[in-house]
Amino acid sequence: MICSVKPFGTATNGSEIFLRQKSRAPIQRSSLLPSLPVQKAQRSVISVQKALHVSMIGNFGSLNGRKSLIKCEAYEADRSKPIESNIELPKPAAPSEAAKKVKIGVYFAMWWALNVVFNIYNKKVLNAYPFPWLTSTLSLACGSLIMLISWATRIAEAPKTDFEFWKALFPVAVAHTIGHVAATVSMSKVAVSFTHIIKSGEPAFSVLVSRFILGESFPVPVYLSLIPIIGGCSLAALTELNFNMIGFMGAMISNLAFVFRNIFSKKGMKGKSVSGMNYYACLSIMSLLILTPFAIAVEGPQMWAAGWEKAISQIGPQLIWWVAAQSVFYHLYNQVSYMSLDEISPLTFSIGNTMKRISVIVSSIIIFHTPVQPINALGAAIAILGTFLYSQVFIVLFMIYDCLS
Repeated sequence: MICSVKPFGTATNGSEIFLRQKSRAPIQRSSLLPSLPVQKAQRSVISVQKALHVSMIGNFGSLNGRKSLIKCEAYEADRSKPIESNIELPKPAAPSEAAKKVKIGVYFAMWWALNVVFNIYNKKVLNAYPFPWLTSTLSLACGSLIMLISWATRIAEAPKTDFEFWKALFPVAVAHTIGHVAATVSMSKVAVSFTHIIKSGEPAFSVLVSRFILGESFPVPVYLSLIPIIGGCSLAALTELNFNMIGFMGAMISNLAFVFRNIFSKKGMKGKSVSGMNYYACLSIMSLLILTPFAIAVEGPQMWAAGWEKAISQIGPQLIWWVAAQSVFYHLYNQVSYMSLDEISPLTFSIGNTMKRISVIVSSIIIFHTPVQPINALGAAIAILGTFLYSQVFIVLFMIYDCLS
């Protein structure tokens, strides 16, 4: 039985429905009800301005003279539900496709913006304080500290890892460390734009390593897409006004190291349920442990102290802000990139990485007033175009494979 008691005109307190003393008739005892002690009515402090529904009346009793109890339960129409009901609330709707696209777009915008800011401050620091091994160590140390604090304060959920996870992560961390240091060494010797032009040739390294070391073969269009990449990088290197062999080799080693990082990551991290953010945090911590003793051996505290005094005397206290900014933004842009990889396919990520390099090259040329010859700019454009074509070839091949399977 379900009934509704609705107020007429004015709000009615829930207690007044049964306890309005002036208007009700004297209580008469019934032979059907048990004898109950009469208590002084108390006014409820809860105001009920919504309909009341009776959810259940049980054991009403028969009319044969036996005493029975009346059990009555009520609830407000839109605030609660009967205890005995089996009503299930609807599950929250899954995010729409449009919302997902907006989320990915925000990730990409943050990724590119943070990367541009990092490269600018990183170059500023290296121009004033040319110690790439220490700079690389500080970047990893800052990211590790941020994540440890986030886990300790429960801002981010700490990953559940075991020995096998760290064992599989070790070769990935070694490759990541080499690639990070090599790229920083490169940017300490040449322009940021030149380093990223050479680093746009990473797909060529990926195909060559997979072909000659792993024994994998690719369709002809993949090999053809490498021609503009290799040709464009070569043209840009030959026409670079401030060419430096250490800077060039640093970018090349970085490409090779990051290719092996991707290979080790794919092989060793299969089945490991760690989010992109926490995965990069663990990678930073292990890379920091690997890099620190080498940074001390190559440069050392004495060189760092002497160089710091000279840089502070020339630049001033703002050098501290530059070092802090490049360390924080390095972690943030990498963290966002790994979070993006959680939401998109590796092929889409590769395209995003190509577009990121364009934004870094253009912004660094503008900010640092890097002199660029027309033939040098042509080489950079050809290399980047080749990288884009490489990504598109893989997308087409993936679609064909998906249709056939």
